[in-house]
Amino acid sequence: MKQGDEINLTDGNGNLVRAAIIEEHKKKSTVKIIESNFFPQKAKQISIGISLLKNTSRLEWFLEKATEIGVTDIVPLICDRTEKQNFRFDRMNNILIAAMLQSQQYWLPVLHQPANFKNAVSESTYQTKLLAHCEPGQKQHIKDFSNLASAQIFIGPEGDFTKAEIELALQSGFIPIGLGDTRLRTETAGVTAAVHLC
Repeated sequence: MKQGDEINLTDGNGNLVRAAIIEEHKKKSTVKIIESNFFPQKAKQISIGISLLKNTSRLEWFLEKATEIGVTDIVPLICDRTEKQNFRFDRMNNILIAAMLQSQQYWLPVLHQPANFKNAVSESTYQTKLLAHCEPGQKQHIKDFSNLASAQIFIGPEGDFTKAEIELALQSGFIPIGLGDTRLRTETAGVTAAVHLC
């Protein structure tokens, strides 16, 4: 972009600024604000806790798509069967920023540092807490929760949550849910949940 071009800027906290470039530079430019607007955060607050994945690119794909869909809060989980625990926060947060800008949103989802599953369960403050798992048993369908204004869902790793983890979550008020008739990869399950809840 060149001097005189107009550009939209956001801070990821609801502020949108329309500005004109006064001085252009590769690393930093000076702009003049033409118009400023604030967009309140949407009423629907959806949090997804999802296990770290052995293939980091699959987790990055989930982060991008979840942001585009409108998830407001993302908690990377370390579960008993989580195979990889390396998490580059800055890189992952930059993926969220790029997806927010691409989808023309003004609120950046909150990305948490990875949390141990047990701690994440005990620290969840959402009134509606959902657990997607593959073990047999009575479950509600994700579609039943599509009209909620606020909810948190946990998605397990490759190999699913352990029975002990499932029991812990259910004892803590999590509702067991199904995402459909087929078994989904972790990142696909996360996007499916985002589509239904957002």
